[in-house]
Amino acid sequence: MHYGYIGLGNLGAACAGCLVKAGFKVTVFDLNPALAAPLVAAGATLADSAQDLAAAVDHVITCLPSPAVSEKVLRNILPHMKSGASWVEMSTLGRDEVLRLAAIAAEAGVRMMELPVTGGVHLAHQGKITMLAGGDRDLFDLHHGAMQAMGDKIFHMGPLGSASIIKVITNMLAFIHLKATSEALMLARRGGLDLAQAWHAIKASSGNSFVHETEGALILNGSYDIAFNIDLALKDLGFALEFGKEFGVPLDLASMTNQTYIAARAAYGGDAQSPMIAKLLEDLLHTDLRAPGFPARLE
Repeated sequence: MHYGYIGLGNLGAACAGCLVKAGFKVTVFDLNPALAAPLVAAGATLADSAQDLAAAVDHVITCLPSPAVSEKVLRNILPHMKSGASWVEMSTLGRDEVLRLAAIAAEAGVRMMELPVTGGVHLAHQGKITMLAGGDRDLFDLHHGAMQAMGDKIFHMGPLGSASIIKVITNMLAFIHLKATSEALMLARRGGLDLAQAWHAIKASSGNSFVHETEGALILNGSYDIAFNIDLALKDLGFALEFGKEFGVPLDLASMTNQTYIAARAAYGGDAQSPMIAKLLEDLLHTDLRAPGFPARLE
């Protein structure tokens, strides 16, 4: 199948690259054409516009920064999509937005599958990210080959809206774990421990987490560079807190973590890297969390 991929940020470029590497015919577009250059060099075709892309391909995949951008792109491409084309949305959206945008697509005869992912951009580059699909089973089956190219753990969560709920839950947990590992590392540092040894000991303990192994390492390097910013974290935490209200679930830890991210945005800006919530502690206590031997970015 010929896929179109719109949105070539950190995650989108990685996933589109996996499709190209797997041998799919891929046409790409981003408002910043420079982001497409590595993909074009690898064999993708660059479209002049989102509309031109939609007219040329069998199915369109989008990976965009906000629901507003997703809606704008969708409305632009719908009149140009081929008969029988479907829309695979990899952006992180709230469930209500998924259902609303799916209805807009359906009015134009286009079916939607939501496909948020989790695990980090470094795993996306390896084709090992976790894929969370929501939508009709036949669409899941239709796009299963493409999903296998992009990820190694693929879950059909149920009808449209299901994937958005589990994606928000997993991100909520990741942000809580990041706050926890920041506090744990600071305890180790102020307790006089060798931070590298402490990190390894935690990794081998019952207190370990995926976030400790990945983002904890970036904190110790001092780069904090997980390719995911504070504004995106606050967007996802907002979705989680809204679900908490709707489902009647008190989210104490998520609420506290949300306040930490608000403080980090005030201190460092919304474009700052998400693990910089650890720097709030470092600045408050005038104590750095550095140890040798840790990477600036995850490979």
